[in-house]
Amino acid sequence: MKHLRKLIPLSVAALGLTFMSTASMAEPPLMRAIGNFSANKAQVDGAERPFFAELAKNVGIKTNVQYNPMDVVNIKAPDALRLLRSGAFDVMSVQIGMASRDDPFFEGIDLIGVAPTLPEVRKVVDAYREVFDKRLQERFRAKVLTLWPFGAQVTFCNADMKSLDDLRGQKVRVYTPTMAALMSHLGATPVTLQLNEVYPSLQRGVVTCGVTSPTTGNSAKWPEVATHILPMSLAGSIQGHFVSLDHWNKYTPEQQKKLEAEFRKLEEKLWGIAKTVNEDAMNCNTGKDPCTTGTKFNMTEVKVTEADYAKLREGVVKEVLPIWKKTCNAVDPKCSATWNDTVGKATGLKID
Repeated sequence: MKHLRKLIPLSVAALGLTFMSTASMAEPPLMRAIGNFSANKAQVDGAERPFFAELAKNVGIKTNVQYNPMDVVNIKAPDALRLLRSGAFDVMSVQIGMASRDDPFFEGIDLIGVAPTLPEVRKVVDAYREVFDKRLQERFRAKVLTLWPFGAQVTFCNADMKSLDDLRGQKVRVYTPTMAALMSHLGATPVTLQLNEVYPSLQRGVVTCGVTSPTTGNSAKWPEVATHILPMSLAGSIQGHFVSLDHWNKYTPEQQKKLEAEFRKLEEKLWGIAKTVNEDAMNCNTGKDPCTTGTKFNMTEVKVTEADYAKLREGVVKEVLPIWKKTCNAVDPKCSATWNDTVGKATGLKID
């Protein structure tokens, strides 16, 4: 009995140490965060970099947040989801069109031609967010923190352009499978390239055109090697900030709520950038005023006609939706039905 009395305080003390140890491990000491390409200055320097610099303070955590743009640490955009799943990084800015090669389900949030305006892009993102996040957690052990667009994805060409028909015969940089399908439908040759590969490719004639946002094209100096810009939006170029579940689950529920609230603020800021900065960049690319955030060039702006929009819609119905259905249903038989119940209802489109 005497020995038992001695053991009880020791057991209680040991139990207390266990609880203290568990509590101290609840918050990870380090968050390895990977951002977008550094050429995207409005998004990286204007939003991501200051956000991650202040994140720990704003949330009230002691985690050391280490942030680097994707290209600084030599990461390829298509590898982002696999790097998250492997635990190589904790939070990553993901170009969904590039990463969708690992799972075509994700491309359903930004199918080419489905949402040609920013308000329509928002409706699609809101409709698909829940099923997107569920899929991300199941397949890649990661969670959605933000979903946002770069804005209108337009076509820069180092060739004479008068309409969408003039893409026929061009070699066009694309970054999603459905964009490639649309370009093939229009008679162009799609070429998949990362952003930092496009400038030298346009310069050397590897491609004659490339698709990106007005802001990205301006900051990457594409107008130095391209002469015409077709401002018809092909997509919103949806991006996301995702966190690995292994990292996320180390935070307490209260910390998770605060982190979610901060990332939602980042998301709203990036939606705002998509609207205001891209409009300004379009002016800069074509030598108009006001041009306040970019470099002024003198590209020729191609006037978009109703015939161009009709041709785009035809390509969506005949090529984009059927090709994506075949690809996605091959990995998930319910894929197109899920899309119809979410994005389809939001846009009035249906995959048969």
